[in-house]
Amino acid sequence: MTAATLTCIIPAYNEAPRIGAVLDAVLDHPLIDEILVVDDGSTDDTVARARAVAQRAPRLRIIRQERNGGKTCAVTRGITEATGSHVLLLDSDLLGLRTDELSALIAPVLEGRADASLSLRGNAPLVWRGLGIDYISGERVMRRDLLASRTDTLLALPKFGLEVFVNRLWIEQGLHIAVVRWPGVESPMKHEKRGGWIDGLKADAAMLGDIFHTVTPMETLRQVFSLRARRV
Repeated sequence: MTAATLTCIIPAYNEAPRIGAVLDAVLDHPLIDEILVVDDGSTDDTVARARAVAQRAPRLRIIRQERNGGKTCAVTRGITEATGSHVLLLDSDLLGLRTDELSALIAPVLEGRADASLSLRGNAPLVWRGLGIDYISGERVMRRDLLASRTDTLLALPKFGLEVFVNRLWIEQGLHIAVVRWPGVESPMKHEKRGGWIDGLKADAAMLGDIFHTVTPMETLRQVFSLRARRV
């Protein structure tokens, strides 16, 4: 059997203040063979920060999208460029990420104890932490071909329809899922990134609109409990 290889795909849009810390956690990880930062048309110094890191990291490649197309589009570009048998999808704005937490997310899949894995961050909504599953977690490990064979469908999704679409695939294929708690890792709230509560609420509403354009509210509930039941 051919040994599994892992490509880390990091979509990024205007994440100059945060992307360096995420890359520091990823760069020398022994289980990661390739790192792709897909810049989604950033207007800040995200690319410059990533390029500065790339100078000392031959495994890191930066891919630029000329226009902002949204997270799903950026991840799809990464899938088409990746060479690994498996992919690690990783948000570019994580706070407190460490290499051991990446190992905990990656190992169950590469060792064959699970078919896929996703994180449960320390500041995930309380209800998701209580249920032990965050159905829109952006940190996931899976076989690359699961998405590589569906790039046309992915590109037709809304900007933030990726996670619930992936959930549907996992459930349809009956995958066994490792949920890995990351109590020390946080994702900044949108109002913190957007500079105010009004813009943050607008961003949250847009994300929910994309989710419910991809799947119905009832299906999101079914996904939560179906994923929970598939935990290993």
